[in-house]
Amino acid sequence: MSPRPPAGPPWRLHYRVEAADLHAHLFHVTLTIEQPAAEQRLSLPVWIPGSYLVREFAKNLQRLVARQDGRTVPLQQLDKCTWQVGCMASSPLVLTYEVYAFDNSVRTAWLDANRGFFNGTSLCLRVHGQEADPHALELVSPRPGWEAATGLSPWRAGKRGFGIYLAQDYDELVDCPVEMGTFWSTEFRAGGVPHRLVVTGATESLDADRLAADVQKVCETEIRFWHDRKRPPHKTYLFLLNVVDDGYGGLEHRNSTALIAARRDLPRLGEARAADGYVTLLGLVSHEYFHTWNVKQLRPVELAHYDYAHENYTPLLWFFEGFTSYYDDLLLRRAGLIDEATYVRLLNKTINQVLQTPGREVQSLAQASWDAWIKYYRQDENTPNATVSYYAKGSLVALCLDLTLRAEGHTTLDEVMRALWVRCKAGPMAEADLLAVLRELGGRSFARELAAWVHGTRELPLADLLQKQGVFALEEPAQLQQRLGVRTEESGGTVRLKTVLRGGAAESAGLAANDEWLGVEVAGTAWRMAKLDDLLLYAGTHRRVIALVARDRRILRLELHLPAAVTTWRLVLRDAAQAQPWLALQA
Repeated sequence: MSPRPPAGPPWRLHYRVEAADLHAHLFHVTLTIEQPAAEQRLSLPVWIPGSYLVREFAKNLQRLVARQDGRTVPLQQLDKCTWQVGCMASSPLVLTYEVYAFDNSVRTAWLDANRGFFNGTSLCLRVHGQEADPHALELVSPRPGWEAATGLSPWRAGKRGFGIYLAQDYDELVDCPVEMGTFWSTEFRAGGVPHRLVVTGATESLDADRLAADVQKVCETEIRFWHDRKRPPHKTYLFLLNVVDDGYGGLEHRNSTALIAARRDLPRLGEARAADGYVTLLGLVSHEYFHTWNVKQLRPVELAHYDYAHENYTPLLWFFEGFTSYYDDLLLRRAGLIDEATYVRLLNKTINQVLQTPGREVQSLAQASWDAWIKYYRQDENTPNATVSYYAKGSLVALCLDLTLRAEGHTTLDEVMRALWVRCKAGPMAEADLLAVLRELGGRSFARELAAWVHGTRELPLADLLQKQGVFALEEPAQLQQRLGVRTEESGGTVRLKTVLRGGAAESAGLAANDEWLGVEVAGTAWRMAKLDDLLLYAGTHRRVIALVARDRRILRLELHLPAAVTTWRLVLRDAAQAQPWLALQA
């Protein structure tokens, strides 16, 4: 018997990524297609899952060339992000191109002399017809001392992380971001699974041990939430934290997450008390890790298969983002990383954010989810008047459902989430699945609540439900911006209006977004304002003043009536024992 030929590599698609020019911010990509189709088509995604906006990644692609058998073959661009290669199906096809990378966010790609980062949606052309085949990603080190980290499975990678990685298909390839450069990292286990935390850009003041210990607590708490003592569905997990002077955000992936945070928000050596910024960072970690279950596996039925060339609409972001936003801070409390008072304060902030948004009376949560592509990610001066956040109000719908279920004594939202995981087999989910589980575990239909809270614009019964948990909502005078119905920007002694809220005193007076509020005239005397609070200083007991504003270089005199009865909520936990089952530390 003749010996078998040696087995070749387990892929037919190979991407070689080089940080070719650090100062020009250019990645160089070589894509080899072992068995192309005749007239092979390729495209670059226009969006990245988890961030619902068409971002046109192809705008950064340049110098695309195709070669076969050592000769250049013709390329035809079919639309903004799709190309067709005039090739034969007889031999490998090699494409080379560059990608400009200068967006220091979690969504796209970045490259300079200190750091490289990319998502596959920004760098990796999709080979039409071969999306389900294995894909190889080869990372080439641009300089000594750099390391690389990614959630992909290594096939032949060195100690510093450079080498070849394997993805089972295109979806996995572009769902595992890559970090490269010099960074601090550590490893820990949670739920019996290896986790790695990579931090880039931190200073010497970082309390790395505390950060790692707290992130581990978050992971342990969320794994137990979903699986009790069983292992989670991912075999490994990677946190990529990019630390910058000023920034905040995250993007979830199947077994990793990319995070960005301000340096001042990291825990510092010798700092005994967790600063508010650090609590916010832990909330971000909690949010993105919870997405490992709620949106990456349990996901909208409309996103069962991604269409990378167009918007992917779903009316369910209020569940997948909103319910995740409910649990991110709640699970910090259950992990013992914040106390009850801190949790109630964070909840208070979310409630006031929603109540101070006139758009909640205009747009339903389901519509806000559907319109994310054109509204949530494209905010302007009218956004608070026309839209509602499916993150913030969605989290309050989760709160209302949880407290209603607890008050009725049949189940909790925790049990509902776990039952959905089982019912939907950790896969696509529709609103009908949620209603079915609520009926099964809650003992009645919740269709009326969802119709009012999600598909309508009715106010949520927050005060009554919270009071049953020992948390009371007190009303107290609102701050001046809310009393007037404005959001301002103050800098260098000038007051500029960013937003004028619907139905407020400022709108009634005729003030508009982008006006520069110069001063105020009271009882015949004009005063220059350096900050908004100067208004109360000069108005005294007067309730009618003249606002002096500049609009397109024209000075306007606008009659403004100062309202007195505008209030805001202050939550007070009066009965901790009553709230204990809801806010209890997780054993």
